[in-house]
Amino acid sequence: MLFNSIEFAIFLPIVFFLYWFVTNKNIKAQNSLLLTASYVFYGWWDWRFLSLIVISSFVDYFVGIGLSKTNKDRKRKLLLLTSIFVNLGFLGFFKYFNFFSESFAEAFTLLGKPINATRLNIILPIGISFYTFQTLSYSIDVYKRKTASTKDILAFFSFVSFFPQLVAGPIERAKNLLPQFYTKRTFEYEKAVDGMRQILVGLFKKIVIADNCAIYVNDIFSNYTDYSGSTLLLGAIFFSIQIYSDFSGYSDIAIGTSRLFGFNLMRNFAFPYFSRDIAEFWRRWHISLSTWFRDYVYIPLGGSKGDTWMKIRNTFVIFLVSGFWHGANWTFVVWGFINACYFLPLMLLKQNRKNTDIVAAGKLLPNVKELFQIGTTYFLTILAWIFFRAETINQAINYLRNVFSMSLFSMPENGSIKVILLVTVFFLIEWIQRDKQHILQFDKLTCPKIIRWGIYYGIIFLIIGFGGNQEEFIYFQF
Repeated sequence: MLFNSIEFAIFLPIVFFLYWFVTNKNIKAQNSLLLTASYVFYGWWDWRFLSLIVISSFVDYFVGIGLSKTNKDRKRKLLLLTSIFVNLGFLGFFKYFNFFSESFAEAFTLLGKPINATRLNIILPIGISFYTFQTLSYSIDVYKRKTASTKDILAFFSFVSFFPQLVAGPIERAKNLLPQFYTKRTFEYEKAVDGMRQILVGLFKKIVIADNCAIYVNDIFSNYTDYSGSTLLLGAIFFSIQIYSDFSGYSDIAIGTSRLFGFNLMRNFAFPYFSRDIAEFWRRWHISLSTWFRDYVYIPLGGSKGDTWMKIRNTFVIFLVSGFWHGANWTFVVWGFINACYFLPLMLLKQNRKNTDIVAAGKLLPNVKELFQIGTTYFLTILAWIFFRAETINQAINYLRNVFSMSLFSMPENGSIKVILLVTVFFLIEWIQRDKQHILQFDKLTCPKIIRWGIYYGIIFLIIGFGGNQEEFIYFQF
């Protein structure tokens, strides 16, 4: 079920009414409702793949119980390996089987011994990368004794399948989200209102910004040989805006919807395109995934400790794995490699934690140095996004080659003044609100009610009047 669909517009109020007016006096009844609603939400796409969520939930629930009952290292390791094998086994089969099969065949072909690749007609279950990491982190945290296992199977299943963030995150940790299923939720008006504002922000990002940019991105990338370098650069800029608005828009709707039901999810985006270096960008982009890889891959490998070689190795491992997580295509691996190359000098020079505050805090405009840093970081990010969007590495290389041609200095042939104006206004608002959790978080003392409501109605008007073609959220494919 899509957030930007009529079905969800009907589904959400029904679940909200039942949650607060029918099951509100009993936590287990509320959790049962959320679990049922989550399975309906996911099964709306393809009910057959609900079995994967159920199996993963059962495995990690009983692994957690087993870990809590033994202190024997060998048995604990065996239980953890069971969780890893089942979860990554599902993920590997459905997402990467064809990739490894074809890559294996291509490797033998290059060695002069061609073989036929075995390719299966596999459908990638929506959200498998997200809920797999969420439930797997629970087993790892219980194994490391960072969190206690739960005996409440209903709460655990609800935690794994919680519908607002089930298919595209944020990837929640058990220590944050799971305890919220144990405690009684009471309706908080201000919290619900802020949730509605964040839902409105997410719909605006998705429907008005991302879906309008998608029209031009799809055309330019599909016909890149027919366009000038300036048009291709504009297409890459549009894609950078599309993927940000699309994915952060989903996160906004997920977080806002959760707040309607009394839950708090972690922040997933913090205005990343205002970053002054790549390290800051990765602290602000897809925060739940970046921190997941940091805690469960980077730090166990030694993190930034050890000699220079170890630091370099760990940096490339974390970015290559992150790239591969996004999809079974070498373009994603190259995208990760490029970002590792961007990040490495900062880490080696110990500058990767330099920019941790809000840019130009307390000021209307950035200074010249900050503006240059933001512009440079954004430009480097755009170049990397080309590999992320391209279907093959050759296409990405040719796309870049055509960008940096003499036609780069010509007028773009494809674009929309309407979209450019919408994007410009959107980023101006983001800049003004960069110290907030989302762009509609207002201080009632400094922003009068008439202005706030004018902004709300203005956004609703833009959604109705300027909505692009309905597109699936980009990260559904990951």
